[in-house]
This record gives sequence, C-alpha cells and structure tokens, in this order.
Amino acid sequence: MEETHEEVELKKRLPRVGQVVRSKKFGTLWRVIEKREVWQHTADDPETGDPRMVPAIYLSYWKVREGVLPGVGKMMGFVYTLHDTTFETNWEIVQ
Repeated sequence: MEETHEEVELKKRLPRVGQVVRSKKFGTLWRVIEKREVWQHTADDPETGDPRMVPAIYLSYWKVREGVLPGVGKMMGFVYTLHDTTFETNWEIVQ
C-alpha cells in the first residue's frame, strides 16, 4: 500500500499550524507557522537501482518570545516521514 501525506500527518500526530510545541532538549517554546506536503528521498530500490521518494510533512517553527512579533526572530524547519521518530523524540505539543 502506498503511503500518503495524510497518513504521515495522522500517524505521527503532528501539530497544526498555530499550535505551540516545546523542545524536549531545551524546554523552549516554538509555534508552528507553516506546513507543507513534500517528498523525501530514501534509499534507491535495491532491485532496480531506481531512486525512491516517500511522502513527508515539512513544519516550519518560530521561537516564541514575549514582546516579539510573530515571524521575527529565530525560525527553523524540519521534514517528518513515517520512517523516523524525530518529532516524538524532540517535541511535545503544548497548545
């Protein structure tokens, strides 16, 4: 069965745009300001050598700081697929 972008978003329990997440490593708060459906390269097909891609969700984060307008300051983004645990390992949804 082919994976879909919707499956990635639902199974990974990713936050929606506008929600706030906390970094488990640093305890800092970040607001999700953008979500995009993208394709992530993965290992080539071992039988044919053809390149393969899997559906992924790109989330862009803005560091929440009191008194600073949204979008001003530190920003970063990450790509999440069904085949990694980076969101669960590094983030928790706060709001």
